Amino acid sequence: MFGKVKAYSGFSVDDIPAAETFYRDTLGLTVKAAHGMLTLELATGGSVLIYPKDDHVPAEFTVLNFPVDDIESTVRTMVAQGITFERYFDHHDSLGIARGDGPPIAWFKDPAGNILSVIEE
Repeated sequence: MFGKVKAYSGFSVDDIPAAETFYRDTLGLTVKAAHGMLTLELATGGSVLIYPKDDHVPAEFTVLNFPVDDIESTVRTMVAQGITFERYFDHHDSLGIARGDGPPIAWFKDPAGNILSVIEE
């Protein structure tokens, strides 16, 4: 039924202007604003809807992953921009990159507290 539908995901934030600044200026994504919501245009051709929610509760799981070729370089650049990386496990290195069971990954949060990641492919 939906095999050819261009589906998209979405998540909430508590401050649309802060989210727009973060995703556009900090992460460098193409962000379109309309009807009080944001659409992130992804390099894959897909998109993500970000919508306001007064009683927003940050997601307790990763809502968006950014694959990168060189995670160490990416994390260093992001730290220089003021991004703080989360540490959920014992096997994080000094940069906050988890190394172990899967590909190297580092988690960070958007201004609304939603969890995002950079992951090395």
